[in-house]
Amino acid sequence: MTASLKAIDGNGDLPALMNKLAAGARAAARVLSLAPPEQKNRALKAMERAIRANTPTILAANAEDVADVRSSGATGAFIDRLTLTQARVDAMARERCLACFHAPNFAFGAVLMMRFAREAAAHMPRAAIVELHNEAKKDAPSGTAKATAELVGGDPTIHSVRLPGLVAHQEVLFGGDGQLLTIRHDTFSREAFVPGVLLALERLGALPPGLTIGLDALL
Repeated sequence: MTASLKAIDGNGDLPALMNKLAAGARAAARVLSLAPPEQKNRALKAMERAIRANTPTILAANAEDVADVRSSGATGAFIDRLTLTQARVDAMARERCLACFHAPNFAFGAVLMMRFAREAAAHMPRAAIVELHNEAKKDAPSGTAKATAELVGGDPTIHSVRLPGLVAHQEVLFGGDGQLLTIRHDTFSREAFVPGVLLALERLGALPPGLTIGLDALL
């Protein structure tokens, strides 16, 4: 969504707008599920480029919405809920009985890496995370690394690497007396994300109201 809610829907009927967007997403999922791998890969790359390219516009549109309701005399609580955060998205979705989903990583292998890391942390709490991505990825650390750090606990150090030739890679290192455990996942192609994206779209209609975070919740 790269325009303010007011610009998209002049009536301000947010539930109707969200239902319309969700229906469009489900229809797109059906088309994508029948597409050949090459087309799926191109579609995912196009979505990634669009989100990255329009991030400033998305945030600006949100700021416009916040400024619009502030000038209209809305309460501080309403303005706070309109500002984009996970907690606010969850609260708004629950209030309107809508299901929302967010995942830091859609690759099944990456989800399993995070699950194994959480289990390992219970026995080897000293950890560090190394995440490696293509130089085109400007944000650091990655969302996957931050999600992993939250699961592991203990405020592990995160090292970020940006180099050409990389796609998406992460390893979690657990150090102990006389031993080192390394849990690593490598993504070599965007095709790795396709099954997870399709699973999320397939299950979206069955999710409870509110914000569900992580593909692990669907496996």
